[in-house]
Amino acid sequence: MQYFSKKKLVLPEGYFVNSSQIPLAKEVNKLLANCGCETFPIKPLSEAIQKSNFFFTIQNKLQSKLYGFVRVTSDRGLNANLWNLSAASGNNQQLFYSILLQVTLERINREMPGCSISVQAPGSSFKSLEESGFILDPNGIRVMGYKL
Repeated sequence: MQYFSKKKLVLPEGYFVNSSQIPLAKEVNKLLANCGCETFPIKPLSEAIQKSNFFFTIQNKLQSKLYGFVRVTSDRGLNANLWNLSAASGNNQQLFYSILLQVTLERINREMPGCSISVQAPGSSFKSLEESGFILDPNGIRVMGYKL
């Protein structure tokens, strides 16, 4: 099933989506910890980001801080996996999740049409995931583990 965005979401002034500058694993870990997610050793996380098919970050022009992150791996045939979906807590957290999901799903739709999509994400993202069309825990299955 292809993803078609219902509406174009807009980041607050001063924020931007980046997919060209590889984020520091240390900064990704800070963001993951902020979301209550598991953090990872720096070297394996850095390698995972670099070996991903693509990633997106949300950053602020005035601060060198990550406000959102997601990375994607895929076999480019059947499966696409979203890893480390995270957004800084605060008033814009759901917006950041929604924007990351929107740009990621649009790119998967363009580059990997027909792939089924799985997501590794914290509970704080569930509202945005549902609004983006994901079905949460259809059979009560909650865990998919992958050790970096």
